[in-house]
Amino acid sequence: MGKQLSSAAAAVLLLVGVSAAAAQDVIIQPEQDTVIREYVKKKPMASVSLLGVELNIGTALPDTVELYEVPDVQYRYVVVDGRTVLVDPGTRKIVKVYD
Repeated sequence: MGKQLSSAAAAVLLLVGVSAAAAQDVIIQPEQDTVIREYVKKKPMASVSLLGVELNIGTALPDTVELYEVPDVQYRYVVVDGRTVLVDPGTRKIVKVYD
């Protein structure tokens, strides 16, 4: 019985890991990416500095960081340490980092 329980626990952990990884894979269509890039270029924002925050996909930004809207796009953007990042406003997690 212990072996069955271990196998079931391993399966659950595997599914949780796969679900978490899939949740971070946001696909932005090329047309939408072009709209975002052009809008951000036209509406540059001042860069904010966030000590101790790594700009990686999946990193959540603090509530103190103001996010800016891109018309007709579900994501928001902000410039952090000179780099534009696209953020899911619901989770505040970074979905794309522009260089």
